[in-house]
Amino acid sequence: MLSLRQFDLNLLRVFDTLISECHVTRAAEKLCLSQPAVSHALKRLREALDDPLLVKTEGGLQPTPRAQALLPVVQQALKLIDRGLSPPPAFDPATSRRRFVIATNDYFEEVLYPPFLAALQSRAPQLEFEIALITETVLHQGLENGDVDLVVGLEYGAELPSSLVQESWMSEALVCLVAGDNVAVADRLSLDDYLRQPHIGVSHIGAGNPEGVDQWLARQGLARRLLSRNLNYMAAARAAALTDAVLTLPRQMALLFVQLLPLRLVEPPPGLPPVEMSLIHHPLYARDGAILWLREQLQAFGT
Repeated sequence: MLSLRQFDLNLLRVFDTLISECHVTRAAEKLCLSQPAVSHALKRLREALDDPLLVKTEGGLQPTPRAQALLPVVQQALKLIDRGLSPPPAFDPATSRRRFVIATNDYFEEVLYPPFLAALQSRAPQLEFEIALITETVLHQGLENGDVDLVVGLEYGAELPSSLVQESWMSEALVCLVAGDNVAVADRLSLDDYLRQPHIGVSHIGAGNPEGVDQWLARQGLARRLLSRNLNYMAAARAAALTDAVLTLPRQMALLFVQLLPLRLVEPPPGLPPVEMSLIHHPLYARDGAILWLREQLQAFGT
């Protein structure tokens, strides 16, 4: 019994053309092969299938019953292979119903995501989005499994699984917020003034990373005194509005909270480095047209 392992699959295209044409010369022309090459291929097909396949008759070459029975099977197989090898259809945001899952922090979700979503809605009205937290599970499994499409807003240069791809996204200056009635803090803080104040910290794997403030201070042999360390910016901002503590956070988020809460914007100490944020994806899906499109939209939005 002939097995697939014993059969040269390159002969299938020759078989299809030969049996369809019932003419070696025409088959050779269609296949862009020489006539001897097609004759040799026919010989190999006859040996492999143990059937003459094409037989001379008064009307010319005619396919045998075995060849006639095999022809639709071979043609269907070739169509399936062609379809499988064809590139996937291009992603069309205007008509796609794709659902994207973006793992991010509250900075992106509260400040950038609403205008980003609004900007996309007119061009991609049927897309769906879901926001998820950045967690260790997302970084180690979620991106690879396809449960999450992108991680947005994590500090650039953060330690990640080696399989992930991190690209620079956007830079955001850090500023300070204090309660509107906090008269002990001027509109600008020197480094000495900054260190004298109590602080509200934000501690989260995707917090975009105000903890870089502590690293910046540590490089100078300094440290700030934390009154509280919170998990999200909104809670931290409310705490700052009700205490005499200083909250350090990205400028755009600070401007949002000044509108919502009794807070005042204060310029931070000179030299405080900005937050550098990233987009993170898994190389398994690097050629996914939809994810490529989403990355392009976010990069354009972040500039």
